[in-house]
Amino acid sequence: MANTVAAASSEAEARSNQEASTSSCGDGTITYRQYKDEHDLPTVMDLIDRSLSEPYSVFTYRYFLHQWPHLCYLAFDGSKAIGVIVAKMDDHRGHLRGYIAMLVVDSTYRGKGLGRALAKMAIGEMVRGECEEVVLEAEVSNSGALALYRSLGFIRDKHLHRYYLNNQDAYRLKLLLPLTEEQQKQLQQQRADEEELLQLASAQPQIA
Repeated sequence: MANTVAAASSEAEARSNQEASTSSCGDGTITYRQYKDEHDLPTVMDLIDRSLSEPYSVFTYRYFLHQWPHLCYLAFDGSKAIGVIVAKMDDHRGHLRGYIAMLVVDSTYRGKGLGRALAKMAIGEMVRGECEEVVLEAEVSNSGALALYRSLGFIRDKHLHRYYLNNQDAYRLKLLLPLTEEQQKQLQQQRADEEELLQLASAQPQIA
């Protein structure tokens, strides 16, 4: 399982060396790229600390960014950082699960699809890393975030009472990911092997 995560990280690092993706947003052009190194840390912290109600220490940021830099994407308007997503993927009960820890868009840029774009980039990396599901928590009062994740296919999994330090309740949301092409091939081969074994078993002479 650790080898799978390491391989996904290596592939993502190779992709991050390519030119940053761009998209139009209003009158400007928004660029997206993966987290590079410690030099990006203050930018990530500033964006999140200004927007989220839950405070995080530098150690929390480093926990995610040092181990899963390929699952952190930033959005820029020119040189100005305007959005970020921080996530991870690891083993959960024998299968890989993705987790979106933080997703923030500058208040003046909301409603333009940036949050959706960032989420899809991180989820895309999770799919390539062969995650089977993605989970996250969102405040029950955060209608914008709930609508965004619902549009991406997330469903409500649990109601977490007083989950945040401000005593706000949260919903645990879950997205079940489709099988990758390689996983589909493996599943088809597994089914073919099982059918062959059943045919061999049925062909064996019955002992009276």
